[in-house]
Amino acid sequence: MSSSRGLLSVLTACTVVLLSGCAGEVAEAAAMGNAITGEGIPNPAPTVVPGWGDLPDGRNWGSTAGVDIDPNDGHVWAYERCGASSFGPGSLNCENNLVDPIFKFDRNTGEVLENFGAGIFVTPHGIHVDSDGNVWVTDFAGNAEGTKGHQVHKFSPTGELLMSLGTAGQPGSGPGQLNQPNDVVTGPDGSIYVGDGHNGQGMTTGQAIAQGIEDGSTGRILKYSADGTFIKEWGQIGTNHGEFRTPHALVFDRQGRLWVADRGNHRIEIFDQDGNYLESRYAFGRISGIFITPDDMVYAIDSESGPTNHANWVNGVRIAPLDEDRIVGYIPGYPHDGRPYQGAAGEGVAVDADGNVYAAEGPNSLSWAGGGAFTKYVAGM
Repeated sequence: MSSSRGLLSVLTACTVVLLSGCAGEVAEAAAMGNAITGEGIPNPAPTVVPGWGDLPDGRNWGSTAGVDIDPNDGHVWAYERCGASSFGPGSLNCENNLVDPIFKFDRNTGEVLENFGAGIFVTPHGIHVDSDGNVWVTDFAGNAEGTKGHQVHKFSPTGELLMSLGTAGQPGSGPGQLNQPNDVVTGPDGSIYVGDGHNGQGMTTGQAIAQGIEDGSTGRILKYSADGTFIKEWGQIGTNHGEFRTPHALVFDRQGRLWVADRGNHRIEIFDQDGNYLESRYAFGRISGIFITPDDMVYAIDSESGPTNHANWVNGVRIAPLDEDRIVGYIPGYPHDGRPYQGAAGEGVAVDADGNVYAAEGPNSLSWAGGGAFTKYVAGM
């Protein structure tokens, strides 16, 4: 009981503890906790607002995997999959339900400020807002006709399509092709980086990995110049450093290092801008999304840990200092009947200037989050 009271006093004294000056006390409190379960670790955003964000009349929320913060005005960019809650033949998607999937929300009210992108996507996946306010979104699935999908699209802040990477509807590893692109990010010099290959996470044996590579599945990072000219790529499906089993999310830190959420390998891999491996992080779980705040705190969301693919790890957002593999904050997900003690959390994560955390609810968490595509976790007690 005494340690619980001590932890409570730290939380009370440091409301948005991870975004302020209480690092020493947080470290002491976090030492009491368990990074796998989240027990005993401070929660800096404990107020849960499910179903956050307005939705146009006549529409139903679909799943998502992406959310980001506009670097210029601090509002929230995200998408939902045109009402789709699942994948596969005959399922609803953005090709057969022609509504605008990309949203800009007022971070305070949830009001829709922009909405565009109808007719361009099959299944949106990753989202990134660059320093000019341009919005980049990946489309990781293709249509049956082979005419749409497996691309990265760049939009102006008002929805004008400015650039597309990849060959529409034609997945592959050849020149100009992408194959299930998961996420996209721009580097400090404007170069474009794409995390490509979604199905490696299901390859759990050496034989399966070898077969996946032979079949043309990818697990790689591609680098392009700012104008979309291909420069290089690195990685394949595998478990060694510099290899990936689903590079699901990308982000740059203030030091210019590229962080990759290597979801199937339950780790973060860190590279320089030329693809040279630097180091890894292992304390975050089976990571789907990453966000790094201006004061160098890493927020990583685990949406996929389950009884058969990452037993014991509880879903939620884990928070750590940039240069330490040590969890100092934890935001739990929702209860989930199929994961009785592991729960469900979103796939994308972003943090606004006030320390409020936004989760983008994927197929595993959408219904358990009350059917809303986004959850807002409000900072403070």
